[in-house]
Amino acid sequence: MDWGRAKNVLIYAFLLLNLVLGYQLWSDVREQQGASLGFDSLSESTQRAMEEKNIQVLTSVPADTPSLPKISYRYTHEIPEAPIPLAAPADSKLIFAPGDLSAALRSEIPEIGDYSYDAFSGSGGDGSFTLHPLFEQRWPLFNSSLELFYTDQKINAYRGAPVEIQDAGGETEVLPAQKALGTLVENYLPEGTIVKDIVLGFYGQTFDSETQVAAPVWRFTVENGESSAYSVYYVQGASGDVISP
Repeated sequence: MDWGRAKNVLIYAFLLLNLVLGYQLWSDVREQQGASLGFDSLSESTQRAMEEKNIQVLTSVPADTPSLPKISYRYTHEIPEAPIPLAAPADSKLIFAPGDLSAALRSEIPEIGDYSYDAFSGSGGDGSFTLHPLFEQRWPLFNSSLELFYTDQKINAYRGAPVEIQDAGGETEVLPAQKALGTLVENYLPEGTIVKDIVLGFYGQTFDSETQVAAPVWRFTVENGESSAYSVYYVQGASGDVISP
């Protein structure tokens, strides 16, 4: 027997076995990650479109479908054109600690505790952070914003006005995020799109009126593979209609 040749055959066999086992492990991990992000709940046509168009979803797909009403909102004061300086600047890192941020700015912005930070809107490079008011302390109103301006790692000014939000009735069960995502992937998103964020909130067209109305929407923040700029799509929670950029 040619022991040298037999040894080589065994080595190649073990290498091939390791490759097969490694691929199987990678495939299992990928499937588990997809399931944890909610991909297993997407339809076959949506998953196929994602593969064909090379669309990536780098965030979890929410599973909850609450019943929400339309809301009405109005500003109690006129929104200032220029930022208002803070008497006591706050550390900009507090933006990531809502409780500490609220405690630091409550004396100058009493309503700050009713807002949530939006990581994908007007933050970072332009020297400002964007926050949205919350309905029932949970769902953001995307039409309204509070801007916090910072320099040298200190929040030193803000722009915004207090907003009153009320239940306007007409409560309906919100369209599942999986279906909303499927509509975008199959019909709207271009090839190479990366979905960065999926959030349930409120959005509506604005009119020349003191009181405005907004309806439940899924907001999808996406990034084109060729550009680092973000785009936003709103999918109406009741009808499934899409409001593109």
